[in-house]
Amino acid sequence: MIAIRRARLADAAAIGAVHVAAWRSTYPGILPNAFLSRLSVRRQTSHYEATIRNRLGVHVATASGVDASPAGGPARVVGFVTDSPARPGAHKMGDGEIETLYVLDDWRERGLGRRLMRVAAAHLAAAGCTSAFVWVLRDNPSRWFYERLGGRVGAEATVRVAGTTVVQRAYVWPDIERLEQAASS
Repeated sequence: MIAIRRARLADAAAIGAVHVAAWRSTYPGILPNAFLSRLSVRRQTSHYEATIRNRLGVHVATASGVDASPAGGPARVVGFVTDSPARPGAHKMGDGEIETLYVLDDWRERGLGRRLMRVAAAHLAAAGCTSAFVWVLRDNPSRWFYERLGGRVGAEATVRVAGTTVVQRAYVWPDIERLEQAASS
């Protein structure tokens, strides 16, 4: 069974582990392998502990039952999304930003990304945001997901990650209600 809920401080380590696993499976050939191998769950855990403490939008997808663990043990985090009002000084294409969305490889193609996007859009709308955007590396094989949800390329920029210059794209939803609707279907 899959549940989507607000993240708790106790989830930070699992969120950090999902973040590292997703980067390692998504970015080989895009980012240096040495950088990917040095990614630290502990550093990511600290980052997400601070994010959760600051009460920003952090939601997790948890799985329980036989699919989640052989013994059918406790629920585990298999994906997450973070969102917040657009950062001051950031190139704004909307007033809300989906900052991260990661799902473990074994849990993709089950609708978790859509469900996480829907909860993030709803969270942003409740905070007064009327539009949203997300930055995605242009070569990220999952970028089509955002287009299927109706996101339109609103900007393209270069960014340096691990000493490598990569191109990122901003996918924009001028009407956050349309993102909520697209993520619901």
